[in-house]
Amino acid sequence: MYDRYIPDWKTNNLELRRAVEIPEAGLREARVQCRKRLIDYVNQTTGIGMEADVLTIGFARRAAVYKRAALLFSDIERLRRISTHIGRIQLVYSGKAHPRNQQGKDTIQQIFQAIRKLDPDLKVAYLANYDMEIGAILTAGVDVWLNTPEPSMEASGTSGMKAALNGVPSLSVLDGWWVEGHVEGITGWSIGEGEDRSRDAASLYEKLEEVVVPLFL
Repeated sequence: MYDRYIPDWKTNNLELRRAVEIPEAGLREARVQCRKRLIDYVNQTTGIGMEADVLTIGFARRAAVYKRAALLFSDIERLRRISTHIGRIQLVYSGKAHPRNQQGKDTIQQIFQAIRKLDPDLKVAYLANYDMEIGAILTAGVDVWLNTPEPSMEASGTSGMKAALNGVPSLSVLDGWWVEGHVEGITGWSIGEGEDRSRDAASLYEKLEEVVVPLFL
């Protein structure tokens, strides 16, 4: 879409301001194609049976403890209720831990434990062998990009930038690039309240329950 409507975007990033001129119908069709590509890939590699019309949330990055990949699973029953009573959601995760990072490996194990507990009420896929190709499919194909780092540990957060370039809003803690990229309800939604990090999980559930899921529906 950029090549068609903003041919100089690769050499002059200021040209990306013209993205607002791209016809909405074309953007919607591009999003449909990207989502289908992701859902087909997930189903072919995992056999989980995800659906193209269900709100799909993505999280994929290096499995480091400060990124808090398991924050969404802090309250399994509340997450289950959101999907069964507010509106169906499905989750796609990916990411590797450094071979010597046991805490990172433990985080991945926590996610797999949550996957088993949520089945069959909420489908969660964890894509193996995370690489640039999987990252590209994910950041283009999901409906919402999730980012939950421990402030102020996130230096940048390039996965969220990639998602934004693909027209995907972020649901993110205000840290890294999101401090500048966040416009509530426009580029996505913020998680957390000031310096009280103990409410980050509750804030995440509230945004899903009250804003993101109803808006998708």
